[in-house]
Formats: sequence, structure tokens, C-alpha cells
Amino acid sequence: MSINPWHTAQEQLENATDRLDLDPLLHARLSQPDRIVEVSLPVTMDDDSVRVFTGFRVQHNNIRGPYKGGLRYHPHVDMNEVKALSFWMTMKNALIDVPFGGGKGGIAVDPKVLSVGELERLTREFTRKLFPVIGPALDVPAPDVNTSGQIMRWIRDEYETLAGKQAPAVVTGKSLDNGGSEGRTEATGLGGSFALAELTRLSGDTLKGKTVAIQGFGNVGSYFAEYAIELGCVVVAVSDSKGTLYKQSGLNDVKAIEKYKKDTKSLDGFPGADYLSAEAVLSLDVDILVPAALENSITIDNVGDIKATIIVEMANGPTTPDADAVLNERGVMVIPDILANSGGVAVSYFEWFQNMNDESWTKEDVFEKLKQKMTSAAQATFASAVENSCSLREAAYLVAIGRLGQK
Repeated sequence: MSINPWHTAQEQLENATDRLDLDPLLHARLSQPDRIVEVSLPVTMDDDSVRVFTGFRVQHNNIRGPYKGGLRYHPHVDMNEVKALSFWMTMKNALIDVPFGGGKGGIAVDPKVLSVGELERLTREFTRKLFPVIGPALDVPAPDVNTSGQIMRWIRDEYETLAGKQAPAVVTGKSLDNGGSEGRTEATGLGGSFALAELTRLSGDTLKGKTVAIQGFGNVGSYFAEYAIELGCVVVAVSDSKGTLYKQSGLNDVKAIEKYKKDTKSLDGFPGADYLSAEAVLSLDVDILVPAALENSITIDNVGDIKATIIVEMANGPTTPDADAVLNERGVMVIPDILANSGGVAVSYFEWFQNMNDESWTKEDVFEKLKQKMTSAAQATFASAVENSCSLREAAYLVAIGRLGQK
């Protein structure tokens, strides 16, 4: 049976608000999105046939500022997923304390089967349909699964054509030559490492020698691996959708693994390491497990196999509520997604701010500001967990909802 991510998000909201004397009006505003946009996207294909795709944009809440969140191009994009992701963006932006609300969007498409021309025509049509409801002070999209700086370039260009003026801040996640920010590529993985380091310190523990397994070896997972190694961790496993690369003594050269995968399209056969099933990454005997793939990776069916004592949720919604309850009972420290992977939106805010104010920051400035944001959010979450005798996930929601209630 498939797991509805929107139901998961609503359950997380209810679990947190049970502890709060929440204003009924605020609860109502957080329980449902402000606006749901579903658009038809007819596109002429390279063979002159016409295909019609479906696009979505969900604007969950703008109490704290413009709606903010990514666009994903994936065959399984649907409304329940996008609603949940937009809700998590509202929470994430409040927790990391940036002046954005939450939004999310996408197109139900496999972009890998489209030509560059077809992908551009699809993106520009999507932009034309979204034009009335996006803008630098209204709703600011960004890259997500299977989208890129090139797609953001097309969106910016089409939006500016329709608006008749320059608007670099209409999207974030742009390339540097198109108004992007230094440090955006590394931001999510680096931010997760900052959160892990601070929460480990606050717990009176150390990361030195702790073993790590990472599910999902894309941009986020690979950068997290690099920074975890810098913190003294030993990354023993990384996986993708096809399999898991495992080496007990440590996979120390992350760049070499990235190059190997790029060259061979697989992790299988990387020298000096074992190749296991994709599912094996979750059950390895490690200290830290990092789900950095898609939603619902850790479920009631596999949570019993998890041996890690720390879980860092670098994906959005990787743990189902029933599995989360089991982990809490076992005393596993789960660093929730709305904290762990919020480094990306923090630097997206930095990019938007630079665009709006015609500024350009160095990578060192960006990383220092990111460290401050992530460390502060981790400290607030930890303090809330201690004060309320609750999990870090509940604590993160209490902090976020508290900030939303102050507006």
C-alpha cells in the first residue's frame, strides 16, 4: 500500500500542535495550502506530435514572506506529494529563520526521455502558465529532483520576457553567470553536516570515528559524505537506486566515486569495495544513517533492520510516522528533514537577497552565514526538545510553528 505524504505531513502537524495552545485560525491556515495550481502543458515534440503534461504549484503559506520551494520533474509527481513538500517548506523556512513561506511544484514527466529542445519548450510553457502566481516578491521557485540551473535559466528568461523587465530573483539555484550564489551547490550537504556537528556537541558526544551509511549518492549525499569525513566520520557505504557500495575501512575518496559513477553510470565495480543491494544500505551496522533519496525510505516494514543510533534526514519526508515512533522508542536520535536539509533553502535565501539588493558575496561569506543559520536552528531545536521532553522532530515543529505564530 502506498503511503500518502500529505497524510504524513498532516500527522506531523497534529503531533506538534497537540503540545501547543495553538490559535485555531493559525492551525487552519497551516492545515491546508493557501492556493493550489494545476496546469495543462501541451508541448510540440521533436517528431511534431503533441503531448500534454500536467504541472503543479502548491503555495502552502506566506505568513513569513514569499512562497519558496523547488520544482521537481519526475514521473510520480502528484498533488499529495507536492502539498506535503510545500508544507515542509513552510516549516523549514520558519525553523531556519528566513523570511519565506512554503511552496513546491513540479511536472509529472521523466525528463531523461526528453530532448533538450523538448525540455526547454516544456519549461517555458510551465513558466507561462505559472507567470500570474510567481515573482520575486510573490513565489520564488528553485531546482529540486531532476531540475537544474539550466531549467532555472529558462524560467528566468521566459518570466522576464513576459514581465518586460529584469527579474533575477524570480528563481534561485541559478548558475553563477546567471545571478546565482557562491556555495549553493554544496549548501544542502554542508548544512546537514553543520546540524549534525552541533547536535552531537550538544548531546555531549563526538563524531570522531563514527561510521556513516548514505542512501542516495546525488548532489546532497556526495557533499554530505565529503563534509562528514572532514568532521572525523568514516563513510563506509553510499548507495543509489541500483545498489550499495560498501567498504568497512571507509570510502575516503568521494570525488573518485563520483567520477566512477559518472563514467560507468553505476557504483558497481568500484575498486576495493563490495557491491550490495540497494536496500542493504539501511540495515548496515553503522552509527549514522543518512537517507538522502526520496520520501518514505524508512517504513514500518524495514525500521526493525536499522542499527544506526543517529539518523540524519537529508531527504524530504524519508521516515513514515509509524517508523518514526519506533525509532523514538528505541532512543535513536533522528535529525529531522526540516532541520537537516534546510541548508539549501538558507543559501537560496542568500541568493535571493543578493539579487534583490544587487550584492555579491564570497563563498567564505556564504558558508559562514550558513553555519550561523544551521547552528542557531540546531540549538533552538535541541533546547525545545529538552524543555518539552520530546523528539527533535517534534521540537523542530514547535520552534517553527512558534515563529509562524509570532507573525
